[in-house]
Amino acid sequence: MKNLKAVILAGGMGTRLMEETRIIPKPLVKIGNVPIILHIMRHYNYFGIKKFVVCLGYKGDLIVDYFKKNKQKNFSIEFIKTGLKSLTGKRLKKVQNYVTDPFFLTYGDGVSNINILHTFKEFKKIKKIALVSAINPEERYGILKINKNSLVTNFSEKPKKTDIWINGGFFIFSKKIFQYLNDKNTILERKPLINLSKNSQLAAYKHFGFWKSMDSLRDKVELNKIYKNKKFLFKTMIK
Repeated sequence: MKNLKAVILAGGMGTRLMEETRIIPKPLVKIGNVPIILHIMRHYNYFGIKKFVVCLGYKGDLIVDYFKKNKQKNFSIEFIKTGLKSLTGKRLKKVQNYVTDPFFLTYGDGVSNINILHTFKEFKKIKKIALVSAINPEERYGILKINKNSLVTNFSEKPKKTDIWINGGFFIFSKKIFQYLNDKNTILERKPLINLSKNSQLAAYKHFGFWKSMDSLRDKVELNKIYKNKKFLFKTMIK
């Protein structure tokens, strides 16, 4: 594990968090006193990952500057400029010569207590090109069941969609993934992953624990509340 690399997609503009991202890139938005990207790195490092490749884009120089001022002793980081407006497939393609085989990949705005070691063991067992974490999302709103007489027959407060799974953003790929990418500005999560699934080369690791993506100011507030209340729901918070 320690010789493998984790790629972090950190180039997006974070338009739904413009309260923060007008000034800094989203990966530098803090949970507690730590940028979310550092929480992510510490989580991987907890499971033995010591090498990171960061795909830079929007305000990428600020990410580089942060780590120059806050040097990390437990792991090393390669910063690769992957274009200001590149989509996720193109960003990944641009770091093809910097990754190990296999390698981890995640987004620079999502945290979880997912067991990276377990995902890697599953990846080795299934022998497919790709493995993605699957998350069972919670509804943002309560759900009403209403009968023909307009009476509520059931009320569920923010239930989980038991039959629906979403992309949790914690991937493992073999380098064969690059056969599914081209030099065009493509979205990894569309044609490449669709083609992998058509070829029975995309497996899922179902994660039932904590997971949260910081897509909006509301998400940032919720994550900071978790941190402040010391609910140690992801490994980055282990003292």
